[in-house]
Amino acid sequence: MKKTALFILLSVFALKSSGQGHLSGDLMMNMNFFQRDSSINAANNPLYDNLKSGGEAWLSLRYSYKGFNAFLRADAFHNSNLYRPESNFTSYGVGAWSVSKEVKNLTITGGYIYDQIGSGIMFRAYEDRGLLIDNALVGLHLRYQLSDRFMIKGFTGQFKDVSKLNRYDPIVKGINAEGDFQLGEDVHIIPGIGAINRTLDAERVNVIASAINGEPEVKDRFVPMYNTYAFTAYNTLTAGAISWYAEGSYKSHEAIFRDGKYRDLPGSVLYTSFGYARKGIAVNLNGKRTENYMLRSNLQGEDVLAQRGSISWQPVIARIRPQRLMARYTPASQDLSELAMGGDVLIAPNDDLDLNFNYTHINTLSDTALYREAYAEMNYRGIKNWQFQVGVQYIKYNQALYQVKNVPMLEAITPFIEIVHKIDEKKSIRTEWQYMHTEQDYGSWLYGLVEFNIAPKWSFALSDMYTIALNPKNPSGLQDPQHYYNIFMAHTKGPHRFTLQYVRQVDGINCTGGVCRYEPAFSGVKFAVTSSF
Repeated sequence: MKKTALFILLSVFALKSSGQGHLSGDLMMNMNFFQRDSSINAANNPLYDNLKSGGEAWLSLRYSYKGFNAFLRADAFHNSNLYRPESNFTSYGVGAWSVSKEVKNLTITGGYIYDQIGSGIMFRAYEDRGLLIDNALVGLHLRYQLSDRFMIKGFTGQFKDVSKLNRYDPIVKGINAEGDFQLGEDVHIIPGIGAINRTLDAERVNVIASAINGEPEVKDRFVPMYNTYAFTAYNTLTAGAISWYAEGSYKSHEAIFRDGKYRDLPGSVLYTSFGYARKGIAVNLNGKRTENYMLRSNLQGEDVLAQRGSISWQPVIARIRPQRLMARYTPASQDLSELAMGGDVLIAPNDDLDLNFNYTHINTLSDTALYREAYAEMNYRGIKNWQFQVGVQYIKYNQALYQVKNVPMLEAITPFIEIVHKIDEKKSIRTEWQYMHTEQDYGSWLYGLVEFNIAPKWSFALSDMYTIALNPKNPSGLQDPQHYYNIFMAHTKGPHRFTLQYVRQVDGINCTGGVCRYEPAFSGVKFAVTSSF
């Protein structure tokens, strides 16, 4: 791989030096400085006790010239806490590369491929750096545009193993056909079908077979399959003010690790999203039924829980809330058993006011309650240079399942308010206040934030999250209420952005930029740089 990447790099710079084509790139770098703080359990691991600092970086280059495209990315992890938040991870190498060429409606791509079929339920090769998910398909991808109305693509390869900057052994092959039709003046459809085949390697099959043969009950033993097949069909319909997406996917039986043992089970997913919008009102309804749909390149180990090596992807029905306290209890989609429904209504009687209402209802297929959310929000812009957002959320959250804790169902109500004042053309100030009342987990919280912006270069923020009613039975065993401060500063100059913040963070789910993951307690300084050229 290193020789291939070096060849691409030398070829690109040879072409660029002759004045041909376009070269661009970007850099993303994070640095953490760990400050030991036993009062919030930010201690007793190598990061705080010994290493004291760590980080990660991605440097990408892109080159294009007359239908030819090349991509190369270097990945570096030095005592990073992204792979396992409670320990260090170090690795360096070529994280991704690809070359592609379009030849008379046929696009040929080799290398690290990011793509999906339909909504991604059956096949999705994607990257999410905030979670250290890099599920690239390493292989060959062909896309042929048959006409303005028909497209077909096929691919084969192995999924990336991010922990080793290498590949998982199972081989994935797939095909996808999609149409695009205008039916009359107002009706438009985009139908598609797809199929994939995953072939396990002999070593992995032998490991699974050994575990199956060790089962004491004969009825729990079976012969694991080398090949698993999956099929999907989907369609997007737009007709005037109505939009409707529907997809159904089926997976043949395979060895799935469930309830502490391997089971030979098929899987299926049904998913739909319906929307209606006209002036002053918009309605969106979503539903999903998932049963034993776990399609992966790795079938055991901690990466399974972290979604690494996943071939498929589950659409999320619950809304990801940007508010700090609400984000602590964001539900993850379930591969094995989930029946989820959600609905949103937006009412905008005039330009100064809009009202948002949402309800989400998630159970297992055996009717175990997983998540409930009732949410209401009002946005008002009727006073010059002022914006107001006021709302409230009520949730029930199955913390035992989502966070694997032996605790009761969490029930919480969270009112919040956000006020933005535009001082002049460049300066603005934003304040945000939240109160969460709950008797479970840590107990009740109070959160406040003040942010000052000087566009387009500077941003400053100060926030505090405080346990105003600490639950004496909280899962981390803390005895005293704590303040969790965040002091933030950002500077933007042209294509470069620098951020520096002091963070004292409680353990739990943390969401940043739409990316949510469980993180242990953190104490220290974070520095980040993003740049493009």
